[in-house]
Amino acid sequence: MTTANWAIAPERYDTPDATALRRAYYGEVAGRYWRRPATAAEIDEGLTNDGVAELAPPTGQFMVGRMDGVPAACGGVRLLDAERAELTRVFIRPAFRGTGGAALLMAALESAATRLGARRMVLNTRLDLTEARALYTRGGYREIPAYCEGPYMEIWYGKDLIHSPGSPG
Repeated sequence: MTTANWAIAPERYDTPDATALRRAYYGEVAGRYWRRPATAAEIDEGLTNDGVAELAPPTGQFMVGRMDGVPAACGGVRLLDAERAELTRVFIRPAFRGTGGAALLMAALESAATRLGARRMVLNTRLDLTEARALYTRGGYREIPAYCEGPYMEIWYGKDLIHSPGSPG
């Protein structure tokens, strides 16, 4: 693991840096699904009405990770109900993978979910996103029964969140 100066912080999903990261995320996951690079128009279409507005308080939180000040990672959580938050749009730019930012991002997202009152984090992903699946299992996520349905959902994970004394729930 490379030593790096990572900073993970809440950020609006529509700032220029957050938008660029969301576009890179969608480009990668769509391109891998289609087995070809996604076009700018396809990325625009995929981001239209994608529910990202739920990733803002009080229903959620979006985070941006910067390594040495460079926008390098993002992710979000959104409340599904009084007990569960869903992890979504977790992305580390390829050039920054393996530098320790993913674990920091996951910890920040779990803390954000706890602050929103969640006691459990759930997520869904595709089988071909092997790096993401490895990140989740390294972080203590375990396969769970499906909690939702959709065309790009093939495997579901969950994890109980640890609440510190005085935290909600």
